[in-house]
Amino acid sequence: MIKLTKYYPYEWIESPFVIDYGALYAMGVRGLIFDIDNTLVPHGAPCSSAVVELFARLHRLGFATLLLSNNSKTRVECFNTDLNAHIIYDAGKPSPQSVYKALDMMQLLPGQVVLIGDQIFTDICAANRATIPSILVRYIGHEKCEWKGFRRYLETLVLLTYKLRKKYQNRLFSVES
Repeated sequence: MIKLTKYYPYEWIESPFVIDYGALYAMGVRGLIFDIDNTLVPHGAPCSSAVVELFARLHRLGFATLLLSNNSKTRVECFNTDLNAHIIYDAGKPSPQSVYKALDMMQLLPGQVVLIGDQIFTDICAANRATIPSILVRYIGHEKCEWKGFRRYLETLVLLTYKLRKKYQNRLFSVES
């Protein structure tokens, strides 16, 4: 039997732009690892002014940031031009090795870092395997009615079970009743 909990995020939030980063900082989080495509921008898109502003705000708050992508060096370096983040390209997610490397680069412990991404089977699984908290964001383009790929349909099934298992939800941010 497949243990679906290894694919559950700590939180499921609409967008990286609405996360309460102040609350994360107050909890002792000092590093943020971001996926790029479909997390911060649509797949293949250049860095946007909204992302530049977000990273500037995160740095002012005191966060170390890192872009963790399975994309090429060229893609990740170009995206990072105005962000001043650490980068890891060709990451091999869901392997936890790149997450361990990210922790080392930021000189932080697993409890001080959160990974933010749009894919359960790469981003969230890598975070869980490396024992760091994760935030799943809706992938950019979710409102389109185009073929999403087989993995996105499997993710829907995982998220259905996640929604039914309340103890795995809101593990970073408590929800007021």
